[in-house]
Amino acid sequence: MATVSVRTEGARSGLLRRPTATTGFWSWITTVDHKRIGILYGITAFAFFVIGGIEALFIRLQLAQPNGKILSASTYNEFFTMHGVTMIFLVVMPLSAAFFNYFIPLQIGARDVAFPRLNAFTYWAFLAGGLFIYSGFFLGGAPNGGWFGYAPLSTVEPGNNMLFYSLGLLMTGIASTASAMNLAVTIINMRAPGMTMFRMPVFMWMGLVVQLLLAFAMPIITVGLFQMLFDRRFGTHFFDPAAGGDPVLWQHMFWLFGHPEVYILILPAMGIVSEVLPVFARKPLFGYQFVVFSGIAIGFIGFGVWAHHMFAVGLGPVANTAFGISTMIIAVPTGVKIFNWMGTLWKGDIRFTTPMLFAVAFIAQFVVGGLSGVTHAVVPADYQQTDTYYIVAHFHYVLFGGAIFGLFSGVYYWWPKVFGRMLDERIGKLHFWLMVIGFNLTFGPMHILGLQGMPRRIQTYPATLGLGVWNLVATIGAFIIATSVLIFLLNAIASFRRPKDATADPWDARTLEWSVSSPPPPYNFEEIPVVHSLDELWHRKYAEREGGLVVPVPAGGAGTDPPHGEGHGDGGHAIHLPGQSFFPFVAALGLPLIGYGVIFHLWMAVAGAVVLLVGVYGWAIEPASE
Repeated sequence: MATVSVRTEGARSGLLRRPTATTGFWSWITTVDHKRIGILYGITAFAFFVIGGIEALFIRLQLAQPNGKILSASTYNEFFTMHGVTMIFLVVMPLSAAFFNYFIPLQIGARDVAFPRLNAFTYWAFLAGGLFIYSGFFLGGAPNGGWFGYAPLSTVEPGNNMLFYSLGLLMTGIASTASAMNLAVTIINMRAPGMTMFRMPVFMWMGLVVQLLLAFAMPIITVGLFQMLFDRRFGTHFFDPAAGGDPVLWQHMFWLFGHPEVYILILPAMGIVSEVLPVFARKPLFGYQFVVFSGIAIGFIGFGVWAHHMFAVGLGPVANTAFGISTMIIAVPTGVKIFNWMGTLWKGDIRFTTPMLFAVAFIAQFVVGGLSGVTHAVVPADYQQTDTYYIVAHFHYVLFGGAIFGLFSGVYYWWPKVFGRMLDERIGKLHFWLMVIGFNLTFGPMHILGLQGMPRRIQTYPATLGLGVWNLVATIGAFIIATSVLIFLLNAIASFRRPKDATADPWDARTLEWSVSSPPPPYNFEEIPVVHSLDELWHRKYAEREGGLVVPVPAGGAGTDPPHGEGHGDGGHAIHLPGQSFFPFVAALGLPLIGYGVIFHLWMAVAGAVVLLVGVYGWAIEPASE
């Protein structure tokens, strides 16, 4: 009996033995390191960015001249829908998640996130959802009802197109919700000793607000997606007015999620800009508490403005007035941030590096998007603007001119920290100027097109409308943007052909992630730092004498010795890190199988459920470490 018991235990141990590869393909499949997961999010999101950009180029080619014949009506609808779905759900959200995954533990002085294996699962679930949605192109048709999926069009059109939409977004929603819980717990519970809430970097505050927005907003769209799925697949009538349903119900649920989603997309970029500006203006962020509380206010008020997307639906004057006022109110905390950023730049010793240029462009272009957004709060004006290209111009100035420019600022700022290599500044500035010129050439004319009456979501238009010139200008601008992205890609590839030359702190930065090597070691910090102030790293490097004179702290002087905390080396304490695991990958693999089963054959859904349960069960009984 003893021999059998030993053999059984040995077999179980072998089955559950953790993978130990540190390099190569399998090391990425089994990783639970928050830094590697952040890199996976970033590379995957950038790949989707390229795909979504190609879809946009086809859309612009179709509309470059009247009576375009590049795309058929059905293909145009698929490209138009997939461009929106891709950029919102598969690019900006996961790019933000890439920064949060990589830098939240580093900025708060932690060694990893609270739940490393759950973190790995969220990436694989996101990837599964994205690939599932795109597989529709090869399995009968991609989503074609608009990224907003308005009922009843999305529930009555024949084909499986919108089933790929609802099921794929449910998968990415699982990833977003689980990631939000994980990162929120990490920020709240795993801060280094001495890092009070008001010693956290602004990027951490914006990260916390975003995770809470996700936690409360994702369940709303999840309910709507399930209702859409059941209407299409199982014959229910949630949105069928002939059977007692209400198509406006979908709009309420979608925008109850969709407007907080706008701030889920823009707040990470605001956090990045709030980190970049003080470093390159060489002065502290002006009004730190105001920036923090305005971010919190934006998150809170963001749940009370959703119906400004529905002014033309017929909600009545009372509802329209209330939501018009709330829309104007939310501009106030946004304006506070803008004035704080301007105060940070005022009389600063400004260095116009590439990340600084993208940050400044973010402010300028976001102001344009914000001002055009305020015009939508005026209900009679919105009646004229809605469903025209004026709206397209507005949200691209917010989400491309704002979010994407802010994220590129972060890419250039943190690239040396992540990869240990500097990006070429001259090529980076060429990328910036081409992108800013191309962006304004593309979306600036759309304000004019919208005011001239060009409708949104049209495949073509007659020459008699006189819209061809500005559409051609917008198309030229789109190809300039594409050129700028290609230049960035070449710059990134070229950086890997050079040796790792980035120091721990190449920008003379202010926050804790710059206190460790570039790239950081697997354990992040040899000793958990003890934090004594906001901008902790800056205060370790510099001291302020009487009269406000700032001087470097001499090597070995006060404040330069690493604070003592959990030990490694001198303290004799081993650093415990979570082991690798392939079960998060296995669990996520079950999700698309369930999706295909719902669309095609029930047995596939059963097989997917089995794979999911095997992954979760193995995950649950897996030992914490080898």
